[in-house]
Amino acid sequence: MSGLSTDWAHDAAAIRRHLRENAGEPDATFERRFDEHFPTLHGLFAQLYGERDDGLEQLASVVAEAAASWTARPLELKARDEQREQDPQWYLSNRMLGGVCYVDRFGGSIRGIRDSIPYFEALGLTYLHLMPLFESPDGNSDGGYAVSSYRRVNPALGTMDELRDLAADLRLAGISLVVDFIFNHTSNEHEWARKAVAGAPGYEDFYLIFPDRTMPDAYEQTVREIFPDDHPGSFVQLPDGRWIWATFYSFQWDLNYANPSVFRAMAGEMLFLANQGVEVLRMDAVAFIWKRLGTPSESLPEAHLLMRAFNAVLRMAAPSLLFKSEAIVHPDEVIEYISLEECQLSYNPLQMALTWEALATRDPRMLQQALERRHALPPGTAWVNYVRSHDDIGWTFADEDAAELGIDGHPHRRFLNDFYVGRFPGTFARGVPFQENPKTGDARVTGTTASLAGVEAGDPAGVDRVLLAHAIALSTGGIPLLYLGDEVAQLNDYSYRDDPDTAQDSRWVHRPARPAARYDERADAGTDAGRVFTGLSSLILARQAAPEFAGNDLVGFDPRHPCVLAFQRPGETTTVLVLANVGDDLALVDPLTLSGFADEATDIVIDAEIDLTRGIALPAHGFAWLRVTPR
Repeated sequence: MSGLSTDWAHDAAAIRRHLRENAGEPDATFERRFDEHFPTLHGLFAQLYGERDDGLEQLASVVAEAAASWTARPLELKARDEQREQDPQWYLSNRMLGGVCYVDRFGGSIRGIRDSIPYFEALGLTYLHLMPLFESPDGNSDGGYAVSSYRRVNPALGTMDELRDLAADLRLAGISLVVDFIFNHTSNEHEWARKAVAGAPGYEDFYLIFPDRTMPDAYEQTVREIFPDDHPGSFVQLPDGRWIWATFYSFQWDLNYANPSVFRAMAGEMLFLANQGVEVLRMDAVAFIWKRLGTPSESLPEAHLLMRAFNAVLRMAAPSLLFKSEAIVHPDEVIEYISLEECQLSYNPLQMALTWEALATRDPRMLQQALERRHALPPGTAWVNYVRSHDDIGWTFADEDAAELGIDGHPHRRFLNDFYVGRFPGTFARGVPFQENPKTGDARVTGTTASLAGVEAGDPAGVDRVLLAHAIALSTGGIPLLYLGDEVAQLNDYSYRDDPDTAQDSRWVHRPARPAARYDERADAGTDAGRVFTGLSSLILARQAAPEFAGNDLVGFDPRHPCVLAFQRPGETTTVLVLANVGDDLALVDPLTLSGFADEATDIVIDAEIDLTRGIALPAHGFAWLRVTPR
């Protein structure tokens, strides 16, 4: 085959001939999806690889991989594809609730996670994200984010057959399986990495390897240093003296997507996982996947072209699979990854960070501004809203947004870091710093929700802050995500410092083993675990019963109180008004402020009628979900 032509129909005919000659006649369903999505894929491939002589050959190989994957796709998953086609916005339901955990930390093994399915059902989960579980190097593997194989499960956790069986059991329970897809880089032990270093034919340029410091020095003029504690810059030296791109840890080597063979290989790995029953791929470090000299090599246009091309391939062979973006970058860049053609779901790091900012400052203005200005999404897409994750908290707000409120971004970030790692006088937080950079003063924060909110410090308001933070995440739209264990107020685990494999990574402080004792206490209202679990369970039930919480639509509301966050979630005939007091004192929202609604409202959390003519009194760190009727 020659290079790509400018006529997609011409190239489609050539690829069809190639498929028939090598794999037989594709079935009617694949033919239909090929007709629908190939023009898009061809156009994207032309932009990415159109100048290469092997462009058409590589594209034909990608399509052949998709066709073979569709042929091998289990009938049950093909039925799921049809079901999702009939209900393409299933993930916008107000009944959606996500949970996330490490397999070994929460369940010990994949079998242990299967044994927990009844608990997940009772909690209300419809989405379970299992942290990296694939084969990775012994010792420090960045929590599994250094992947040595996308087709083999870490033997300590189980097998791929067990993962496939788990996915099937979760589907029966109404829970979608989510896994991390680490596609910016692999571990240095991956087969591709070993072959690339050895110069094996076909793998020479799977990674970005340079003979000396000339090109690394040129690239590092404009790229960020991400993990300064591990190594300076973005390159590490190989034993033979060459230099290889490693944005994150020294054992995580960035792939070279300018090589279409890398695209083809990664598309194959995605299709394989889709056929194991994975329903959502969390696309890790999506902003970093394309490099160009003289730029920050983050969020370049080609990164978006790649994501759309991967989507087009998956729409042919596993159309029910969704992509979730993990892009911890400027808010203007986060939104660029979210569309039906790119990532249908996305983490909402801005809302997460500003929830903690509001709790520290007792001032909700930055969060209110973000909800009114940066919450809207393209139709059919959704945020994944979380209080905290396995990762650190970075203060990703836009300096220009902060400046409108009279806040200087740089010193404000320093204050927030100091506050949440216990360096600020009077703080309630017990967080731990992560990757402090002495050259820039930059740092991030780690800690469980309960430890950051004051429970570990014994602050009387700690439990209330935990519930308030989750009340915000559960009510703003999209898919709320719980870090499992936080629903019973798990605390920091400082034992990570005693393990040489984790001692240098403070994020392990908030990745404790399943807190069995706290789960045993979850029915005891006299314990922190019981208070958090009972309160959170009430919120989950209220959300499930409130159709206004479906989708992503949100309308701002001025509560006329300096400590109260407020917004509306409109439904067909009624609206839920969310009020949240981030302050340390009682807050009154007066009757005049509420006069745009009918006099009677319902607090849907406690199922009680409220007389709005008397105003609303919110206790310190309290909230209300009020079903109101606009006049």
